[in-house]
Amino acid sequence: MIKCKGAGGQSFGAFIPRGLTLELTGDSNDYFGKGLSGGKLAVYADPASIFDPAENVILGNVALYGATGGSAFISGVAGERFCVRNSGATAVVEGVGDHGCEYMTGGRVAVLGRTGVNFAAGMTGGLAYVYDESDDFDLRCNVGTVDLESILPDSEDEAELTGLLREHLQRTGSPRAKAILDDWTNERAKFVKVFPVEYRQALGRMAREDAEAVDRRGEMN
Repeated sequence: MIKCKGAGGQSFGAFIPRGLTLELTGDSNDYFGKGLSGGKLAVYADPASIFDPAENVILGNVALYGATGGSAFISGVAGERFCVRNSGATAVVEGVGDHGCEYMTGGRVAVLGRTGVNFAAGMTGGLAYVYDESDDFDLRCNVGTVDLESILPDSEDEAELTGLLREHLQRTGSPRAKAILDDWTNERAKFVKVFPVEYRQALGRMAREDAEAVDRRGEMN
């Protein structure tokens, strides 16, 4: 692990591969984690700061553009076009600007706060979990390509989301993640799962093909 402190500048952590972890105490500009390809990133404000990270911008625009793998944990708010064209990375952030998860084709994203408009435009793969405390996320999401669902108790979604929250807390000390986990029974209902329609259809086709393959093997035996 490499620990850094201060302003990360442009393209901090771009293209880092599996096996490398960068931890930044401070903030960063545009293209944070661009092309992330297996490495891990964590960014959080100085613990001595007095502001609420979940209410303040810590990253610029287009963070994790074109990421293909790895993970990023951001204790604070990111700018516009967060995770555009993400195809395999996992990210946790505490708010994003407009056009979040635009053209995303894979990976997982958890947003623990408010989003801007046009979230999930052109999103065809992966999943996003959004904390919708004000119950108006559907007005800011591009629902033409995705379905919005609740997080059910004892589901795979719940297990995945709580796992992301715990790792986010571990890596960044996020007060927002801790507060949500401490009251999870009530907080779970505030999350919305963003499920691309094309991804749902692809999973259905794969399930049918697997079932048909099993039937054919049974007929041959």
